Amino acid sequence: MRLADCRVLLTGASGGIGQALAEELCARGAQVLAVSRRQGALAELSRRYPQRLTRLDADLRQPQGRQRVLDAARQHGGINVLVNAAGVNSFAMLEQIEDEQIDDMLALNINATLKLTRALLPLLRQQSHGLVVNVGSIYGSIGYPGYAVYCASKFALRGFSEALRRELADTSVNVLYVAPRATRTPMNSQAAMALNAELKVGVDEPEAVARAVITAIEKDLSELYLGWPEKFFVRLNGMLPGIVDRALQKQLPIIRRFSAAHHGKEHP
Repeated sequence: MRLADCRVLLTGASGGIGQALAEELCARGAQVLAVSRRQGALAELSRRYPQRLTRLDADLRQPQGRQRVLDAARQHGGINVLVNAAGVNSFAMLEQIEDEQIDDMLALNINATLKLTRALLPLLRQQSHGLVVNVGSIYGSIGYPGYAVYCASKFALRGFSEALRRELADTSVNVLYVAPRATRTPMNSQAAMALNAELKVGVDEPEAVARAVITAIEKDLSELYLGWPEKFFVRLNGMLPGIVDRALQKQLPIIRRFSAAHHGKEHP
């Protein structure tokens, strides 16, 4: 797709990857309807691209928030690209995480994304070429200790992307699933970033992720996995999960130590 021809609805636009995507899309000529719960973060970007960026404050977990987005998309003459980048994360062993955090993560990462996509599909199908971009995670393919709920949501998003792509195979709408590795964003706690440093995990800047996503959109790809050796471990986990089990078991004491320090309580 040519970015200059794109009318993009971008959720999670004030987040690390979302904000980088908003800037990259505007810089390359796309029209962007940027949806966020924190509009102040987009003020500078709006000043720089007043003709390209339109801000919309909406809580996608609520039906009225999703309706606001649908109404705004119609008022802007429709969209041909939907980028589902809204999401939350929490680094915690399962027994350290509260019910409210589980509910919030699943409500935004899965429930809101599926319902908003369903609502916007009629607009996308009206286009000569439409695209749904779902920003997932490497943890949508590898279950990782300390991220059980987040992994559950991203595994679900990957399955949704695959199924939806096949549902739309005879239409003009494609689905791109994006799986970044660890990324330097405010969504990751200091404990999570400290754990990554301890384990020498590669961490990408959001701007690099955004550029890779833009390239995938331009090339009309269906999947994008970022990072090495993460891409290798995704394939290994699919074929020989026992090897990954043993490798991660060696890291488990370190993961538990950082999680306990962050949450102030030991994992049993």
